[in-house]
Amino acid sequence: MTSFANLQLSDIVVPAAIVVGAVVIGFVFERLFLRKVRGYLAAAGVRGGEMVVRAFRWVVTLWFLMGGLYLALAKIPLQPTARDFADNVLFSALIFSAVLVAARIAGDLVGIYSWRMRGLPSSSLLPNVARVTVISVGMLVVLQSLGIAVSPIIATLGVGGLAFALAMQQTLSNLISGVLILASGQVRPGEYIKLSSGEEGYVEDINWRNTTIRALPNNRVIVPNSTLSASTITNYYQPGRQMSVVVPLRVGYECDLSYVEQVTVEVANGVMSEVEGGVPESEPTIRYNNFGEYSIDFSVIMYVEEVVQQYLILHEFIKRVHARYREEGIRIPFPTTTLHVPDGRVPEEMRRGR
Repeated sequence: MTSFANLQLSDIVVPAAIVVGAVVIGFVFERLFLRKVRGYLAAAGVRGGEMVVRAFRWVVTLWFLMGGLYLALAKIPLQPTARDFADNVLFSALIFSAVLVAARIAGDLVGIYSWRMRGLPSSSLLPNVARVTVISVGMLVVLQSLGIAVSPIIATLGVGGLAFALAMQQTLSNLISGVLILASGQVRPGEYIKLSSGEEGYVEDINWRNTTIRALPNNRVIVPNSTLSASTITNYYQPGRQMSVVVPLRVGYECDLSYVEQVTVEVANGVMSEVEGGVPESEPTIRYNNFGEYSIDFSVIMYVEEVVQQYLILHEFIKRVHARYREEGIRIPFPTTTLHVPDGRVPEEMRRGR
């Protein structure tokens, strides 16, 4: 049996130099190799070149390291059993590195598929599920290569899976809810939604546990997936991003309603064509809808490119319509109270200003 105490300095320096040299060469080769691959794929017009580069990042260096370790072990006198064990470990590490590459590619492929099918940024949930699945299968292969029987492990996992499911009901509920939300396509990352509980904003990500929503004040709202799936959701990006904005207005009974409609449409058209977020090709409409107590009520209907742009449109429209009404002599009434006093008698309290 080889004793480390009997090793000479050369027996340590040479293998160590081999390992260090292998790592350095692997690092340099990886940078040059990946750069060449990226350039070749870009020149050939192949999509997914960056995916390949990400999949092999640090893995090529790891392969050179394993090669250096194999050569270094050849320089060290070891018993056959120890050498066989070292060879098995290196072979298992090689298999695991290949599994790591496959897991990265699988996750990226799922993300690319989601992007192509939905046209929106991919959630991290499905790519992570794909990576974990590939890595789990790869670990069983690694254990099998080490001579460890995987059948008892699978049986144990099957029995323990029930206890795990009972203990992690809430977590599994969130995971399944997240998968169902993504599979339905009713809520996707990048869309603007509003929950029945009042939270609203852009969906940033849907992971295995929760959904992250970025609110307009630039705050993050974290919603458990099970809560999101049970909520009533307004999706402002489906079936399209354009949406109508309804502005309630009122004018006095003495106003010419045809002229009011003409002036209001002119102002709305100007806002649609001049303000960012408006839809110039849309035609603003006026709909009178009520004889109020002191006014005739109506609504102005305009269209915006997406939900968050309605605020600037409303801001500009209110400013412009107020100035135009004042210029045209169109009165916007407000509530008033008329007091009729019989026989001209005014109560003492009112004369005193009480």
